[in-house]
Amino acid sequence: MKKQIAVVGAVIFDNDKVLCAQRSETMSLPLTWEFPGGKIEHGESDVEALKREIREEMKCDLEVGEKVTTTTFEYDFAIIQLTTYRCELKSQLPTLTEHKAIKWLEKKELKSLDWAPADIPAVDIIVNEG
Repeated sequence: MKKQIAVVGAVIFDNDKVLCAQRSETMSLPLTWEFPGGKIEHGESDVEALKREIREEMKCDLEVGEKVTTTTFEYDFAIIQLTTYRCELKSQLPTLTEHKAIKWLEKKELKSLDWAPADIPAVDIIVNEG
């Protein structure tokens, strides 16, 4: 049976643009795009995990808002349950440490990227908002 992994993702908004992060060549799902975040550690809440992961991955702090969606996707390596949250940066801009690239895109531009499958339902929700 495949391992189930609970992860969180940050849909970071800034002036009507959304932060998109490209996975590096060495990560699973290389060069696909995602909302940054990571695994929830034992005993952590979603919000605590998201703040920790963004601090570790992008050296910045978040204000975590409402949940966007939770999706489950079965990959070759595991079953991922991804919960995404609307977020805003507190002050400093993200610094790349793990990802290959980041882009700030308008909502209508999000579908131009090759997204990791688990992130697609959240992309659809954001793109279809009023």
